Amino acid sequence: MVDHNNQLRLNLGYFTNLQPGDSRVIPFDIPYIHLSPDLDLTDINGNAQFTRTANGVLATIRIKANVQAECVRCLREFTLPLEVDFKELYASKRDSVSDSGLLFPEDGRIDLSPLLREYMLLEKPINSICSAECKGLCPVCGENLNEVECHHNETTIDPRMEILKKLLD
Repeated sequence: MVDHNNQLRLNLGYFTNLQPGDSRVIPFDIPYIHLSPDLDLTDINGNAQFTRTANGVLATIRIKANVQAECVRCLREFTLPLEVDFKELYASKRDSVSDSGLLFPEDGRIDLSPLLREYMLLEKPINSICSAECKGLCPVCGENLNEVECHHNETTIDPRMEILKKLLD
């Protein structure tokens, strides 16, 4: 049922002989997978439930995985946990294809890699932060404020602007 070269490529050819309402659950426990061209996932856990419907095969996917990310505050790499939960219909006929455009292949082999890549990238935040308490980088010297404490005089004022400061007083 599972292609050992790519554990997200599944042979579901037997679904064409099942009755509507029949379903199968396929668990995933994959230590690492590269989703071309740019996504590396680790500790992939979850399952895919496939249900035969009158229009094709409904895939209900629930997967948790980790991805390496860079904190936008301190620029340190960290492990970011992601979780996706989605449903897609692999239509048996062209006239019943949904908006996703997925058609159940004649050979019954489907590859969840493109779908998982798309949903994981959508789940990944644009500005990843290693922790809510991250202090970021020092604006003067660039040191990581989570690791060192800088004692720069941050109140230095451009002499040309000092007159404006007097207006505030």
